[in-house]
Amino acid sequence: MIHQQTLRNRISCSGVGLHGGIKVSLTLHPAAPNTGIIFYRSDVAQGEPRIVASFENVIESDLCTTVANADGVKVSTIEHLMAALYGCGIDNALIEVDGPEIPIMDGSAAPFVFLIECAGIIEQSTARDIIRVLRPIEVRAGEARATLSPGDGFSVAFEIDYDSPVIGNQKCAMALHEGGFKTEICRARTFGFAHEVDALRARGLAQGGSLDNAVVVSGDGILNDGGLRYGDEFVRHKVLDSIGDLYLAGVRLVGQ
Repeated sequence: MIHQQTLRNRISCSGVGLHGGIKVSLTLHPAAPNTGIIFYRSDVAQGEPRIVASFENVIESDLCTTVANADGVKVSTIEHLMAALYGCGIDNALIEVDGPEIPIMDGSAAPFVFLIECAGIIEQSTARDIIRVLRPIEVRAGEARATLSPGDGFSVAFEIDYDSPVIGNQKCAMALHEGGFKTEICRARTFGFAHEVDALRARGLAQGGSLDNAVVVSGDGILNDGGLRYGDEFVRHKVLDSIGDLYLAGVRLVGQ
């Protein structure tokens, strides 16, 4: 029997939101067994400030994942933090934030993994629930395809194909039940294209984006001085995003 886990201590950080460009403070709190992951908007004076991290509460998924409650209180860009919580084995936590967006930090999940490890992790007395995939399920949207299949443990295989000489076709397959998230995935950063920045900002997006929190592709090069953290950082970041979004199932998955 595998037990649920939570944080040993609370821990805080602050940073700018990728899309809103607003500085926000974030505090991760321990939570009781069977709480799951709950977002708490400490800046909300009226209405319910709590939002359950669940696929049922997703209201937007255009360039980031946004969840909201019945009162319309929302938190966006949650996928990197959700991935870190999954990768560190956190089942229960209260995520306090004083704004509408999780800080982007360096564009990866690594700063959140660092925070969780600094806070410490404790085992709880309650058994962990899982979802075991029993038969293949596939969904399609245009040329995109996603499949869940039976498997031992939890693994993710991702393929991307961009009309860009820098990215092109990249594939990544990773077993996440053997510590692969921390060693191979969590440092991969979000990315974008220089020629899209003006259009995104006209839509009110990427207001806080910079070379400090995203890999920026321009033509056949990378604008970031340090280059890439992995040769295939782009597809690894898509794996990271998918892990965070899949954790909105509310429990851990056993499957591919």
